[in-house]
Amino acid sequence: MRLTGLIDNLRQTQDYRSLLEALKRSDRQHRPVIRSARPYVVGALAQDWAGPIIYLTARGKRVHTVAEQLPVWLEDESRIHRYAEPTPMFYDRLAWDADVIRERLNALYALMDEQHTVAPIIISSARALMQRTLPPHLFRQHSHLIEVGQRYKIDELVQDWVNHGYEPVTMVIEPGTFTRRGGLLDVYPIHSNAPVRLDFFDDELDTLRLFDPATQRTTEKIRRIAIPPAREALPLNTPPLAGHLAGWFDGLTQNKDDVHTAIQDADALEHGTAFSFLEHYMPYLYDDPVSLLDYAPPDSLLIVEDLDDLRDEILSLIENAEANRENNIATQQIAPDHPVPYVEWKTIAADIERHHVLHLNITSLADLEAISVNERWFMPGERFGGQLRHALSYVKDKRDAHETVIIVSQQIDRILELWQEQSTHFAPKLDSITEPLRNDSLIFIPGALTEGWSAPQGEKPLHLLTDAEIFNWSRPEPRRRTSGHARRGKLPESDYSAWENGDYVVHVDYGIGRFAGLRTRVVEGNEREYLLIEYAGTDSLFVPIHQSDRLTRFVGPDEAPPRLNKLGKPDVWIKARSKAKQAAEEEARELLEIYARRASSGGHHFQPDTPWQHELEASFPYVETDDQLRVLREIKRDMESPMPMDRLVCGDVGYGKTEVALRAAFKAVMDGRQVAILVPTTVLADQHYHTFSERMEPFPLRVESISRFRSKAEQAQIIDDVANGDVDIIIGTHRLLSKDVSFKDLGLIVIDEEQRFGVKHKEHFKKLRSEVDILTLTATPIPRTLYMSLSGVRDISMIQTPPEERLPVITHVSSFDPKLTRQAILRELDRGGQVFIIHNRVRSIQTAKERFQDIVPEASIVVAHGQMNGKMLEGVISAFTKGEYDILLATSIIENGIDMPNVNTLIVDRAEWFGMSQLYQIRGRVGRGAQQAYAYLFHAGGNRLTEEAKVRLETMAEHAQLGSGFQIAVRDLELRGAGDILSTRQTGHVASVGLQLYTQLLQQAVKKLKGEEDTGAKPSHEQERIIIDLPLPAYIPNDWIDEMALRLQLYRRIGSLQTENDVEMMALELEDRFGKLPPAVTGLLYQIKVKLFAQAINATSVIKPREHILVKLPWLAAVDRDALAHSLGDDVEVSRTAVELAFIPELWQERLLEILEALQEGLPEQIGTGI
Repeated sequence: MRLTGLIDNLRQTQDYRSLLEALKRSDRQHRPVIRSARPYVVGALAQDWAGPIIYLTARGKRVHTVAEQLPVWLEDESRIHRYAEPTPMFYDRLAWDADVIRERLNALYALMDEQHTVAPIIISSARALMQRTLPPHLFRQHSHLIEVGQRYKIDELVQDWVNHGYEPVTMVIEPGTFTRRGGLLDVYPIHSNAPVRLDFFDDELDTLRLFDPATQRTTEKIRRIAIPPAREALPLNTPPLAGHLAGWFDGLTQNKDDVHTAIQDADALEHGTAFSFLEHYMPYLYDDPVSLLDYAPPDSLLIVEDLDDLRDEILSLIENAEANRENNIATQQIAPDHPVPYVEWKTIAADIERHHVLHLNITSLADLEAISVNERWFMPGERFGGQLRHALSYVKDKRDAHETVIIVSQQIDRILELWQEQSTHFAPKLDSITEPLRNDSLIFIPGALTEGWSAPQGEKPLHLLTDAEIFNWSRPEPRRRTSGHARRGKLPESDYSAWENGDYVVHVDYGIGRFAGLRTRVVEGNEREYLLIEYAGTDSLFVPIHQSDRLTRFVGPDEAPPRLNKLGKPDVWIKARSKAKQAAEEEARELLEIYARRASSGGHHFQPDTPWQHELEASFPYVETDDQLRVLREIKRDMESPMPMDRLVCGDVGYGKTEVALRAAFKAVMDGRQVAILVPTTVLADQHYHTFSERMEPFPLRVESISRFRSKAEQAQIIDDVANGDVDIIIGTHRLLSKDVSFKDLGLIVIDEEQRFGVKHKEHFKKLRSEVDILTLTATPIPRTLYMSLSGVRDISMIQTPPEERLPVITHVSSFDPKLTRQAILRELDRGGQVFIIHNRVRSIQTAKERFQDIVPEASIVVAHGQMNGKMLEGVISAFTKGEYDILLATSIIENGIDMPNVNTLIVDRAEWFGMSQLYQIRGRVGRGAQQAYAYLFHAGGNRLTEEAKVRLETMAEHAQLGSGFQIAVRDLELRGAGDILSTRQTGHVASVGLQLYTQLLQQAVKKLKGEEDTGAKPSHEQERIIIDLPLPAYIPNDWIDEMALRLQLYRRIGSLQTENDVEMMALELEDRFGKLPPAVTGLLYQIKVKLFAQAINATSVIKPREHILVKLPWLAAVDRDALAHSLGDDVEVSRTAVELAFIPELWQERLLEILEALQEGLPEQIGTGI
């Protein structure tokens, strides 16, 4: 939505022109403007002010609001830069979020960039503004322009990047990283929307190409690019600091069980490399305190929302920072001489005065009223409290008076329908207004603005009405959005998780072994690399790269290590594989029977979306992800089909599954059908009840819930109302499955976290699947292999993209620390938030309450656990949600689905009691609003902490990024994911052959029972092992790709290529990403081509004994070998077992492919499979 066509209404007024002239004369101007109209004023000034505009407001939430509203009034929203608040509070030794660093540096770069075509608009809060930063002269000194045709010393270039905060990585995916491979350098400049690949010829830069971080393929050539610093704290300045702080570091005491303490910073500082806590030391690195305002050029315009408010916020932050400093010195988080990390108010006030300044504040309503009517630019819009007819009567009066009215609403169709009923005046519905309007225009626009306003003066009076004025409904505070960098898609190697030495793997032919790394061997003068697999006893197996597709990572039902197979006893493995195959066929048969019953039952055929459906969906206050929209399309397609829906929606914590379910439920109700929503816990039932009720309040339907929170009498009444059809949507726990619950016309069942229900309930669900539409939600990742194997039997949708506004949760792991606990709680309370404390033992939870109350006596604490009376539990949750308590001390009953955006600090007491997936779910309860969230995972420490528990907690701390549920505890999560779909009786078979091989068996069983022909290459477990032994090197040289993990992932990708075209595309990709292919890589790809042809003709081996190349074929005895030999050429002989090609050193490779291709084309139909 754009409303830029309205800007001229303001720009053409005499008052605005006078203001503009006064500002250009360097006068400081005060022009009171109501908050809702300020983005509109900025939009006008952005057209007329040549220099940068810096918009200063007191609080971070307001920054997000302005940044979200401002694009409506700008032609180019790329001008907008948020100068983000640092993630930690002042003096806290915590890592800055990568997005925060990027947003701040982007803003600074925009102010320094003299080449910009349009001046930037920077929006900053008080805390962001006062944070000390890199001095401008150092920013300029350490920014370099890289140009094609220039000469550079590559070693010096790389060292410069390290000095400027760029981090060396295996693969460049994120801004601020780089990698080097011979004469190729990949770097992702901090300000760029894409990384860039530098290709050198000797020391001359030959080409510069942008590339896609997801595919790693280049997209376009460029001539030059600037590479500014990647950190505000430059690592090149840290070695002297390490010496300065050496005495303090030496005096620190460290619990050996703690993760991430200040002692670990000493080494990174000494070596001058970027590390997570680098910005914490920034005040030591630069003598002069510098802020954002030091970057503002002389022609900048500063727009200050409220100078008094800005001052008060800065002084309050300084007061809190001084108290925090004392706490952090006492807890050894900072040294006693830690410099002040912020710029004082006196300095900031003086810097503001040196610029062109526009003050917008209105100190009170009385001040507004004191301004004469003729001087008022804007007035608050008139409020109608949901009385639509009154609102439309007002609109008609304004239109009759030849005044312009713009209505922006998420309920626009409903409003327009009423207007058309009561008025003969035509009024268009538009998506945007980009051209000036004539007077008396009336325009309806679907969209959302925080509030409207009236501009009654001037030649063209203008009134902007929004949902806030019409319905008294204000859009929620916007959640934080990421900067303009495109979210990365799927990486080329993402399906090939890195194996480490000691990981268990499954070989199709030999069973379960242990991966022992890559090994290079020289065979008849040719160097090759192999995967070494260790088996029981002293057995070892060298697996050639072309057979790497016969290996999969072992995933078992628990953390217990599997029993290794013996190479000398193949019968044991063959028997286990055979039993698993039989079990997979049984599972497939059951799934297909359910599918067949659904197909023949003739379910309800839902109608297409109604206008009210569009209105409900428009009322969603956030931006849907592409995944959410795709999943919704899939669900609606299912519902509109006559076959009952049975779809599983899988998405990580907080990825928007509830919204998907809400829209599906509403669609069912719009078609006159009832909806049942089944959830595993009472607390989640209550949460969903409030969410659904609030969103559907404008519509004539009834939402109810049934759980322990309702009395028996209330439950009985609701059950009667459900049976009579008076309830449209009923939300509840397994109570909904009781025999006394019946429906008048049930159309849809939503099951949230099906795996949390018991076996009896799951069997009940199976019966329902062939009768009504069923939508199942799960936050547990479904393994991709299992997802693929069930294609066409169970419909599965994946939501894999996090909402753009979510921030990763900063995670701290240590033994319990009362001082740190108090500091964390008070920080949250100081910013108006609330805290979750998890203690997962009911018997000791009251003791825990007393302990925490002693630590923070000023905080109010309330306890919640599953053994409480239903009404009491409901009262506790309700009171906490309303803000009556500061801290909710609870068991893991809050693990699933609780959405309380005001809770942004989580403390887990005795975190070692939890599994990784459970900790991940619990951590997902915070960080759901605009604020930065923190999680403190406290463990017992000492001998009570097992090594496994320590590793588990370290993994949680390391994987704080969004979507890391698909990385954390792969074994735990994947098996839970499998349990969502597979019968529990299959667990033993999964344990015996591993999950990946089992799902391959399941996929084959499904295809076989469905009678589908397998037109592609057979899966590895169906293929005979092919021996390829040809006289050429076949490996990836270390000096081409030196990272063993990446080489291994590439080997596995190459080994799994399916077609000759795949091999050609892989060759192009490798050359694009890593440079000219070495002969050994060309040889490796050639081997894969030979393997694919060999598979297609059912060859058992392609080898070179002595002076011939033999292609061994078991079917030769059954064909006319003389005719075959004649067709293949004079240099070929055909025996009963093999085709023999004379070996000619310069020609054999091309000739071998010709023969293999000819054999494939002439292959008898009953033998060939094709490639």
